Amino acid sequence: MESQEGTQQPHLVLANKLFLLRQPDVQDIEKVRFKEEVLASIKADNMLSLYETLVEESMLERDQGVLDSMSANIDQELKKLDDKIADAEENLGESEVREAHLAKSLFFIRIGDKEKALEQLKLTETKTVAVGQKMDLVFYTLQLGFFYMDFYLISKSIDKAKNLFEEGGDWERKNRLKVYEGLYCMSTRNFKRATDFFLDSISTFTTYELFPYDTFIFYTVLTSVISLDRVSLKQKVVDAPEILTVIGKVPYLSEFLNSLYDCQYKSFFSAFAGLTEQIKLDRYLHPHFRYYMREVRIVVYSQFLESYKSVTIEAMAKAFGVSVDFIDMELSRFIAAGKLHCKIDKVAGVLETNRPDAKNALYQATIKQGDFLLNRIQKLSRVIDL
Repeated sequence: MESQEGTQQPHLVLANKLFLLRQPDVQDIEKVRFKEEVLASIKADNMLSLYETLVEESMLERDQGVLDSMSANIDQELKKLDDKIADAEENLGESEVREAHLAKSLFFIRIGDKEKALEQLKLTETKTVAVGQKMDLVFYTLQLGFFYMDFYLISKSIDKAKNLFEEGGDWERKNRLKVYEGLYCMSTRNFKRATDFFLDSISTFTTYELFPYDTFIFYTVLTSVISLDRVSLKQKVVDAPEILTVIGKVPYLSEFLNSLYDCQYKSFFSAFAGLTEQIKLDRYLHPHFRYYMREVRIVVYSQFLESYKSVTIEAMAKAFGVSVDFIDMELSRFIAAGKLHCKIDKVAGVLETNRPDAKNALYQATIKQGDFLLNRIQKLSRVIDL
């Protein structure tokens, strides 16, 4: 499960290929290649349980010879690791005992035995004293969580890491944890918090085991667009030198970001259409595809309408490069859901904005909360009188 600096963790690469194999939008010729690569990875790492799962799902053909070979390799390797642990406990120091247990943990992770891996990591933790080394064990657990998309395990591990940092810990590991937590937030549709974590990590990114830097910038831009106001977007994203150096490597991403800020709505829609496939076929964003597409459209329509007290539907359709019927249908849906503050005059073909008054809304909220508080006090006074 270990990965060298600058390279993605091999099991997360495998997880992405498994995800793509299950997607109907991926071409059959691509699936053939992914299937071959998945089988090669499974054989190389003796991932017996994953092989059996994929056979049950009819994604791979059962080969008894492969099963027997993997089983024999696992037994042989386990014997070596157990002998190494026994030797370390009898003849060597605590550090060597810990290293032997860690090797066994990494072996269970490599073969894809989740339960035994977690059990062995806990055992390794009991042999570990240094906070930094305990944090490394948490990172292994987090990688395991992202491989299986086990959000309970990820959440629990992030909380554990934060508790460890109260005891100490270096800045490099703290910065790495921000990326892990950002990815967790993005995967659980908390795009606002994900944006904060990603932006905090732009200049200190070293978490190559999760994804390459250009993918990290891809996630940062996508989450920022629907989370930040226009001024913050300009300061933290549009003009950020770290983003400017990489954004051109991701197709359509630069045009997507800059055309939104520059109010070039036709170009924005064109770039947005180009990005949809990347978003849809992203393992972490796929479950939120429809939600994200909706939120982006709300942001861009709101930005356009902010400049007008009233505007014709035809003018708006022309600005976005779409038909009047499309804009009419889109806006009707978002207005009905309370996402856009405007109304459609269908007879005149005009949109009239009715932006809410912030002060009036605050006043109404204060009155409502005051009434609620008075009711609670009256109820409490009646109880006390009794």
